[in-house]
Amino acid sequence: MYQALYRKWRPLKFADVIGQKHITDTLKAQITTNRLSHAYLFSGTRGTGKTTCAKILARAVNCQNPKDGDPCGECEACKSILDGSVLDVVEIDAASNNGVDNIRDIREETRYAPAAVKKRVYIIDEVHMLSVGAFNALLKTLEEPPSHVLFILATTEIHKVPATILSRCQRFDFRRITPDDIAKRLCEVANAENINLTDGGAKLIARLADGAMRDALSMLDRTAECETVDEDAVSRCIGILGSDDAISLMKAIEQKNLAEAVQIIGNAYDAGRELSGVFDQLLGLIRDMLLVKTSKQDVSSMISPAYTIDNINVLAEPVAASTLIAWSNILQQSQSRLKTAANRRVEAELTIVRLCNMGGENYDTLTGRVEALEKSIQSGVVVSKPVAIKPEKKQMPKTEKPQQKPQQKAGQPWQHWAKLLNQLAGKINIGTLTCMKSGYVSAQIDGDKLLLFCDDDITAGLLKAEPTKTRVQTAASELEGSQLRLRIYEPNQKQVKQEDNKSVDEILQKAQDLNIEITEL
Repeated sequence: MYQALYRKWRPLKFADVIGQKHITDTLKAQITTNRLSHAYLFSGTRGTGKTTCAKILARAVNCQNPKDGDPCGECEACKSILDGSVLDVVEIDAASNNGVDNIRDIREETRYAPAAVKKRVYIIDEVHMLSVGAFNALLKTLEEPPSHVLFILATTEIHKVPATILSRCQRFDFRRITPDDIAKRLCEVANAENINLTDGGAKLIARLADGAMRDALSMLDRTAECETVDEDAVSRCIGILGSDDAISLMKAIEQKNLAEAVQIIGNAYDAGRELSGVFDQLLGLIRDMLLVKTSKQDVSSMISPAYTIDNINVLAEPVAASTLIAWSNILQQSQSRLKTAANRRVEAELTIVRLCNMGGENYDTLTGRVEALEKSIQSGVVVSKPVAIKPEKKQMPKTEKPQQKPQQKAGQPWQHWAKLLNQLAGKINIGTLTCMKSGYVSAQIDGDKLLLFCDDDITAGLLKAEPTKTRVQTAASELEGSQLRLRIYEPNQKQVKQEDNKSVDEILQKAQDLNIEITEL
C-alpha cells in the first residue's frame, strides 16, 4: 500500500528533524544527562515538527540503548512504540477528545505504572482545543504527575492555552523552516524516490510551503507523476500562476493594460487556478518589489526564489512604493471578498479593474499620491487622458467702450488654460501640476473670477496650499491681462448659480463706467 511521502519520510531521530536544531539539541542534552521535565509544551505553525519531536522524545525516554540522546530504533521498546503496539504511549487528538471525561480517564490511568516500557507518555495534540473544564481537570496532574508519567502537549495556537497550563510546562517554540532547508530536503527525498525534481521546482515548492515541511512533501507528492517536476509542473499541479505569467500580469497592471490583465486572469481561471492563490502570489511579488525599491542594502537573498533580482528590478523601477502599498491593500480586501463571492471570477476581474484604474482615495497619504504621480511622469506612464478645453472666441459687446476689458459669461471654459499649465511648469509642485494636466481639474471663467473645479479632495487640497494658490492666481492674472480672483471647488461643492437680474447688472455696469469701486461680500 502506497504511503504518503510526509509519513514515509517522517524523521525517526532528532538529527533528522529539519530547521529545529535549537530544540533538538536541548532535548538530546536533557535525555543524556537524565534531567527531563515532567511536562513539555511544543508550539508553532503546522508542519514544523512538533508531533514528530514528541514521538521521538517518547521513544528516546523509553529506549533501552539510547545513542547521544537519540533512540536506537533497534530495541524492543523503540520498535513497539513505532508500530503503535505499546499501550503505555498514547497519542490523543484534543480536537475530538476535549471533554472533562477524557481528561479524567487520563488522570485515572496515570496512577498505574507502565507495563512494557519505562515511562507512560501522553502526547496531546492541538491541546488548545480542550474545554475549560478539561483544562481544570488536567491542572493538578500536570503539575505533580507520578515519576513514571510524561506529558507532551502540542499546539498551533499558543495564545489559547491558559497561563496556568503554560506555567506547568517546559515550553519550546518551533520556528518556520527556511525555504533553503526545505528545498534541500525535497531534493534528498526526490533522489531517493526517483522523482525528477529540478532546483527551480524545489525552490518554488519551498516558497509555497510557507515554512511547513509537511506541506512541502505533500506538494511534491502531488507533482511526482510529472515527467519533470519543474516550475511549470508545480504551477499546474498546485494551481498557481507560473513565474512568467505572474510577471506578465504585473506588467499589464503597471501599464494599465486592462484587457491583457483580465485575459491573464481568465486564462488562469479556465486552467483551474485558485484565484485567491493567484492574488496571494501577486502579494508576494509586490512584497519583493517593495524590498528591492525601499531597501538600501542587497536583498537578493530575501526575495522569492521564483524570480530573479533583475526581473524584480525591472518591475519595480516604474512604480512608486506608495502605489505598491495601495495595490497590496486592494488585493488584501479582495482576498476576504473572494471567500464569500457568488462569482469568484467576476470578483477577481473587478479587482483587476481597481488595480488598473486607481484613484486618489486608494493612497494612504497625500504625499503617497504625489509620489506616485511624479514617478508616473518620470516613467512616461500616462496617468489619465487630459481633458481638452477648447477656447471660445471673445465677442465684444456692442455697447462696450473700447478701453473696457470684455468679460466672458459664467460657466464657459477659460481660453488660457493650456497656456497656464505651461507657464506653471517649475513654479508649483510637480504633483499638483500633474493633477491639473491629467484632467482632475476643469477651469471656468466668471467675470473676474477663475473657477477651478476639482475631481477629488486631494487635488483641491494641493491647489489650496500656499504658495501654490498664490502662484496660480498670479500666472492666471498675467494671462488674462487683468486681476483675477481664484475660487477652488471640492467635489462636494457646487458653484452657486444666481438668476439673472437685469437691474443689478445695469447698476454694476454704470458703477464701472464711473470708476466706482465695488466690494463683493
